[in-house]
Amino acid sequence: MNAILNKTSARHSGLVPQPPLMPRARAAITRLRSLYWRVRHRQPGPLGLRILFYHRISNDHDDLAVTPERFRDQMEFLASAGYRVLDVVQADDLLVRERLPEPLIALSFDDGYLDVAQHALPILEKYGFRATVFVVTGAMDGTAAFHWYKRQPAVMSWTDITKLDHDSPFRFEPHSVTHPNLLTQGEDDVRNEIFNSKAALEQRLGRSVSAFCYPGGLFGHRERALVVAAGYRMAVSCEPGINVPAGDRFALRRIQVHPHDELFDFRAKIGGGHDSSPPLRRVYRRVRYGSKVSGPG
Repeated sequence: MNAILNKTSARHSGLVPQPPLMPRARAAITRLRSLYWRVRHRQPGPLGLRILFYHRISNDHDDLAVTPERFRDQMEFLASAGYRVLDVVQADDLLVRERLPEPLIALSFDDGYLDVAQHALPILEKYGFRATVFVVTGAMDGTAAFHWYKRQPAVMSWTDITKLDHDSPFRFEPHSVTHPNLLTQGEDDVRNEIFNSKAALEQRLGRSVSAFCYPGGLFGHRERALVVAAGYRMAVSCEPGINVPAGDRFALRRIQVHPHDELFDFRAKIGGGHDSSPPLRRVYRRVRYGSKVSGPG
C-alpha cells in the first residue's frame, strides 16, 4: 500500500488523530444526549432531511469502523420503520423541490474504504437502499494516503468504483484529492483539491458529479466559493442537524454514526436528538483546527 504521510505532513494538514480519551468521552456524551431525547421525545419538527455518514464498516478496532453487525441492525431498523434511504444527491433534489417522502434518510460514506463495498453493499442491496460514497481521488490513484493510520486499510480501486457506480446502490462523488485541512492550504492548492478531484472522478465515471465533501467538514467562505466556482451543485459538511429546503446547498449538515452508537443512540440521531452540536464541539474544533473553521448556519 502507499507510504503513509509523515508526522510533519500530518501537522501541516491539521487533520491529526484524536487524543485517546476522545472516543470514550464522545460515547458518554452521546448516551446522555440520547437519554435526554428519550425523556423529552417530541413530534417531528419542520420538513427537512437528515443525512447520516459513516467511514468504515469493519470489525477492526478503529474509531472510524462501525461493525457490520451494528450497521445491519441500523439498516434493518430503518427498513422496519418504513424509511426511504437515498444517496445525498437524490435526497437533496427532493429537498429542494419540497417533495420529501416521509420518512426519508440520506446515507453517505467518506474516504472510499474497500470494506464499505464488502460489508455495507450487501446490506443496502437487501433493503433497496442507496448511498453516496465520497472518495479521495489521490488515495484511489496511489498518490496520497490517510496519515491518521499507521497501516492504512484498503481502499476501493478505480475498477471497483467505475463498476459500482454503474451497477450498484452506490453513487460516487469527490472528497478532494489528498484529504488535507483546506483551511491551512494556499488558494491555489485548495482550488486544485476541489477542481481536480471533480475532473478525475468525472473522467473515470464518464458522467458529471454534483456533490463535494469538505475534508474533515472544514471549510470557510473561500472554500465554499471555490466549490461553487467548480460547478458543484451542493457540498456536505460534518456539522450535525436537519437540512431544510431554504438552507445553504453548499453547507449541508450531516450526522455521524460512530462505532459506539447503540441502536438506541441511532434512533435518537434519526429522530432529532442529535441535531445540535454537542457541548463545546465548536470550541474544540476551533482550537484543534484553527479560527477559520466555519459551518452551516
